[in-house]
Amino acid sequence: MKIAGFLLLTAGWAIIVAAVALLPSPGARGAFVLAGVAVELFGLALAVRAHLVLPAEAE
Repeated sequence: MKIAGFLLLTAGWAIIVAAVALLPSPGARGAFVLAGVAVELFGLALAVRAHLVLPAEAE
């Protein structure tokens, strides 16, 4: 889960950079940027969830 979260963070960033660099239309660019941000947020959620200590593990 940790690796998947960090890979999704990187993939979201790459989607945003590619959209800004390659897409001429502001509408398409905005849609891809929003998709990249969504991927980054999903990756961040996975990374945070993988680092949380569960109550069963704390004992």
